[in-house]
Amino acid sequence: MRVLCTTHGSPSHGRAQLPLLRALAKAGHQVQVVTNDDLAAVFADDDVQVTPALPEFDPMARLGPYVAELQKIDDMNERMAELGRLMQRTLAGESIKPTLDILLPLARDFRPDVILRDGMDMAAVLTAEALGVPQLPTPSGFSNIMDPAQVLPELNNRRAELGLTMHEDPLSIVPHGRVDYVPSAFSFAQHLPKSWAYRQTVDVERRAVLPEWAAELPTDRPLVYAAIGTALPMLHHRKSDEPSAPLPMEFPDPTESLGLILGAVAELEDCTVVVSTSGIPVDTAGVPAHVRVVERVPQPLLLESVDLFITHGGFNSIREAMRTGTPLAVLPHFGDQHGNADRVEALGLGRHLTDRSAAGIAAACRELLADPAPRARARAARLAMLTLPEIEHAVGDLEGIAG
Repeated sequence: MRVLCTTHGSPSHGRAQLPLLRALAKAGHQVQVVTNDDLAAVFADDDVQVTPALPEFDPMARLGPYVAELQKIDDMNERMAELGRLMQRTLAGESIKPTLDILLPLARDFRPDVILRDGMDMAAVLTAEALGVPQLPTPSGFSNIMDPAQVLPELNNRRAELGLTMHEDPLSIVPHGRVDYVPSAFSFAQHLPKSWAYRQTVDVERRAVLPEWAAELPTDRPLVYAAIGTALPMLHHRKSDEPSAPLPMEFPDPTESLGLILGAVAELEDCTVVVSTSGIPVDTAGVPAHVRVVERVPQPLLLESVDLFITHGGFNSIREAMRTGTPLAVLPHFGDQHGNADRVEALGLGRHLTDRSAAGIAAACRELLADPAPRARARAARLAMLTLPEIEHAVGDLEGIAG
């Protein structure tokens, strides 16, 4: 079987695909990943062909006509929610044509039996329809908030341009379902149908081990871990590297968020805290001894021993915490993260941190650590995830879909 996989967005999108692609390659199937230069390194250690041919994915560039209206919304949370809605409407807009012009010829040459696509990739939907092969989105946060009815009008416009059949059913975007690592009872998808669900793995990064200092962390007190993911730091670094091309609208400042988190965890004197900065420079002067600040740490491994995870609410991070039964304190920034934070709270897995002050974050963390209910619910999520088939089972399912 020949499998074409597309990836754009942030490194977390690619890391969500790795277990599936590894299982396919191990089973002897040929896998080609089409991505951009920034994300090619995610797949460097794996037995897949990587073609970094796609342009840099810049959803913000599609929002030019709406930026002025977005900037009139003073509340950051409301602005980010509206941003998500607008992005859905522009996903299949004319701006996908450069990606489609690259992807479709590559796919015709490769002749895939099935396409696994980034959840935001509408060019891959059109490519699959043009080739007459099935396609499925892989796990991503945007798939959770995407309403196919918002995407359908522009998608049909692109179908008409290509001479493809137009559809009235919004779910024509996922005719063969979707891949997920979360059981249906704990699904975060708001509009998409039941998934092909497989067990979330803690083994994502090859040869990953915790640093030696982890073995020396005190174990007679709660261990709290805090991280802000990869997407927001990517935007921050892009703005720093290209100051002449600023982002079209203001985004949360990761340096400010990390400062609030450090201020909050400094108050958790009866805990041990590890804070991952994702490479964002922060002022560590005055950070107390119970707080260790690092650039990066193998997150899925550390979560196996964590009592509370302070997170931005990216879907990868939430799934990894569910897999290890770790309660969540979610401090969302943009995109799907606000919806994820609400879903975490609705499922009883933790709290959506609406008080973003250091004191508010610290108070919520104390309450979560003292409350047995989130731990019990997180344990239930972990048990439910362990009932899912292992990722290798996906190989046979995809073979069946491909025919």
